[in-house]
Amino acid sequence: MKRIILYIIVFTFITTIYSCAKEELETPTSSSPPTTETTPYELDIPILFSQNLIDPVIPNDNPMTVEGVALGRKLFFDPILSGDGTQSCATCHAPQFAFAENTAFSTGIDGLQGNRSAMPLFNMAWNWSEKLFWDGRASSIEDQALGPVVNPIEMHNTWQNAVSSLQNHPNYLQLFNGVFQTTIIDSSLVVKAIAQFERTLISGNSKFDQYLRGEVSLTPAEANGFNIFMDESRGDCFHCHGSANQPLWTDNDFHNNGLDATFTDNGLANVTGNPNDNGKFKTPSLRNLAFTAPYMHDGRFITLDEVINHYSEGLVNSPTIDPLMKKVAQGGVQLSPNDKADLKAFLLSLTDNDFINNPDFQAP
Repeated sequence: MKRIILYIIVFTFITTIYSCAKEELETPTSSSPPTTETTPYELDIPILFSQNLIDPVIPNDNPMTVEGVALGRKLFFDPILSGDGTQSCATCHAPQFAFAENTAFSTGIDGLQGNRSAMPLFNMAWNWSEKLFWDGRASSIEDQALGPVVNPIEMHNTWQNAVSSLQNHPNYLQLFNGVFQTTIIDSSLVVKAIAQFERTLISGNSKFDQYLRGEVSLTPAEANGFNIFMDESRGDCFHCHGSANQPLWTDNDFHNNGLDATFTDNGLANVTGNPNDNGKFKTPSLRNLAFTAPYMHDGRFITLDEVINHYSEGLVNSPTIDPLMKKVAQGGVQLSPNDKADLKAFLLSLTDNDFINNPDFQAP
């Protein structure tokens, strides 16, 4: 009997020791934060988009999550990525300007400027051309987000320094671990998070959208302006900028729209090396023009009236002029003052005030 009791005591002791050791091995240490489950993020897609567009372009290696979007939003507004900690993505892509800027050229941390205007950021999840920037040099939103950090006339940092700043920050390690299940931060993970946030920037509730949904009526000027926009003999705008059935209001393609006879900036040709692409730049969306002045790739037009005047009587011929500029020999489509005013009224009906005021798109 004593021997049996002894065996029981020894067995119990060994079992207890094993359980404690197993628990210690499975318990995460403070240097390895526990991984967490992520929550899939569902884009809030406007009904007109779902009816008329292909599905959003979401890379297989960067699925959207609630946690990833929140991290990307924090990074987008945080100046930590710049060389001196003074500028963020939002410095040149501000919500109140439809994520563009109200100057022709952005000023970097060293006071230097480039020769192109900051493009607005919205509806980027439907960028089926897979070419971003005015010259198409980036193949994805992730690729686009890589450049400004190291550009010497923008944030003028190195990715090594930017990642080091994040790695030494008291909160970012936990946030990156929660999204990507790693505490080793690199540039790829940074731009993936930023891209997730940028894909949520959807603008689809302008007055014209509400009109198409049967919720409001257009004014006579707005209605006539839309007719001018769609009329090949008058405005002839729809070939590059879409129609009521194409709610992006851009073809996401590249055109020489008759700005210059010769070029100091070759645009798309700088990327392709093809001289037939000289002077071609990406078609910007016509949404939110009330917020995105000045206009064109170099911000040369301060007002929307100047833009309309350009297409009416200011077209300039060149060897690569787009064939869609059919009336370049006459200087443009020659709109009357009343037609210009009505066309402007229609264009302004594409203004989405809800977009620039969306609390989910502001600094966290």
